[in-house]
Amino acid sequence: MTKAIHLSLATALATLLVATTAQAGSMRCGSHIISDDQRHGIGRYEVLKRCGEPTERAGDTWIYDQPGKARRALSFGPDGTLRDISTTR
Repeated sequence: MTKAIHLSLATALATLLVATTAQAGSMRCGSHIISDDQRHGIGRYEVLKRCGEPTERAGDTWIYDQPGKARRALSFGPDGTLRDISTTR
């Protein structure tokens, strides 16, 4: 009985993690994780502080090329808070 409960809990946790990952865009900057679903939107200043200067800036979209990682586009809203992180080419 205990093994069945542990298996059920592990399955539920794995499903939750996959669902959470699929909903939000994120990227790692050193030891920091930047996510577009943070409760209080992260602003441009915090992104600069954690990730440094972007490779490119195009208005409200910043592009980060990180060696060995996918290229990321960060889109900011008019108030300067992070709205979306997507993988780009």
